[in-house]
Amino acid sequence: MHGSIHNLIEIQKQIKLTPQKQNSSITKIIAVSKTFDLQNIIPLIEYGHLDFGENKVQEALDKWTTIKSANTKIKLHMIGKLQSNKVKFAVKIFDYIHSLDNKKLADKIADEQIKQNKKIKLFIQINIGNEEQKSGVKKNDIVDFYQYCINLNLNVIGTMCIPPIAKESQNFFLEMNKINEQLNLSDLSMGMSEDYLEAVKYESTFVRIGSKIFGKRS
Repeated sequence: MHGSIHNLIEIQKQIKLTPQKQNSSITKIIAVSKTFDLQNIIPLIEYGHLDFGENKVQEALDKWTTIKSANTKIKLHMIGKLQSNKVKFAVKIFDYIHSLDNKKLADKIADEQIKQNKKIKLFIQINIGNEEQKSGVKKNDIVDFYQYCINLNLNVIGTMCIPPIAKESQNFFLEMNKINEQLNLSDLSMGMSEDYLEAVKYESTFVRIGSKIFGKRS
């Protein structure tokens, strides 16, 4: 068995053993394949894994265009910052965008969806730690921004965060859970290789895991 498949199975087992609310959705694992080449990714696809994450539009187009046309069940997640000038290509290749964080980007996605006749599933990125250097909608602006997106007929399914490094993630995950409930959204994109089990406790429906599956990036 390929190492990445073994790693994925172990992570799935750990998630199943993590206590969650009774009615929680099953947490999906996004295998973050950014910077890894196809020889690392193909074994997981052959095993039947369907959710993969990339953070650069051009890399995603180069790597996934052929594979996705051959296997239409694969879901590709944009997990990096998305520049508005790349939206046309992002809408073409991705099924989910986890980093919707400003009105200009929302406008652009709305326009492209009409042009390409394709609906993308969107997460609003929240700057949950109020960090100067990080992208994301401020907590105080989230209700207004969500309404703005709904008025554009965008399919916002949830919220996403990257908590501050070196702080207790659980406090931020709890806060995200409350915001999601306030907005009545069903999906939460939070938790990475270091803190995904903590995120699962707070009802994360998508965890984004790279190195724990594929190994260290070179």
